[in-house]
Amino acid sequence: MAITSAASRLGTSAFSDAPKIELRPHATKEDIEAVIRAVYRQVLGNDYLMKSERLTSAESLLRDGDISVREFVRSVAKSELYKSKFFYNNFQTRFIELNYKHLLGRAPYDESEVVYHLDLYHEKGYETEIDSYIDSVEYQTNFGDSVVPYYRGFATQTGQKTVGFNRMFQLYRGYANSDRSQVGGSFPRLARELAANGASSIIGPSGSNENWSFRASSDIAPKKALGNAVGTGDRVYRIEVTSLRGPGYPKLRRSSTAYLVPYERLSDKMQQIQRQGGKIVSITPA
Repeated sequence: MAITSAASRLGTSAFSDAPKIELRPHATKEDIEAVIRAVYRQVLGNDYLMKSERLTSAESLLRDGDISVREFVRSVAKSELYKSKFFYNNFQTRFIELNYKHLLGRAPYDESEVVYHLDLYHEKGYETEIDSYIDSVEYQTNFGDSVVPYYRGFATQTGQKTVGFNRMFQLYRGYANSDRSQVGGSFPRLARELAANGASSIIGPSGSNENWSFRASSDIAPKKALGNAVGTGDRVYRIEVTSLRGPGYPKLRRSSTAYLVPYERLSDKMQQIQRQGGKIVSITPA
């Protein structure tokens, strides 16, 4: 049964009918390897994993039955590999967002959750921060010792807030996307709406439109186009753009900006963006 009738457009089809990946008693070698791959994919945010980066010792312990799936998840999340991908180069609030996504399969529900983990890290350190997710009642209830964490945020469940569905799409950008290849980079995705106690609109990820991988940040302040955003009519549109070249734009791949443009100037502005080598991410009513 589909997570939602719009699953194909929202990019969640891959999770609609996928069974939970669980390490059962008397598992075959192939079953164990499937669990290992699934843990890496989930905990590392679908990022590319080189053979030399694999945690061979932890894998061996799991294969030999000396640790559970839960402890293997813990080993990956506490590893130098995880730190190098998500801790050292990210803002702390972004790191916490990703911990919620990778380890609990959902987005933070409110600002208090982020503040709690910020305080926990500063007071007790990295390992305690990771343990707080994996040793939580929430983790045990949903995954136990044998189930690989998965994206629970796409489905309605007991004890899960509805706003988490919208927020999950700020963190999840498609089945083929990784958490280190998104336009937003190391910046947090939810800081503004959590602080305002608001809910974001859902923007479809991979597969929903041809520009999904160039989605600009919702935190970009719109600029007035062609002198102002006032036209003869009352229709104004927000254009999100990336990869602009020219004076005043950073020379960074996929740097993003946004404009407010009246309807009658929309065509001219689109042509100007194209001349500057820009990629139009989306055009929405303002």
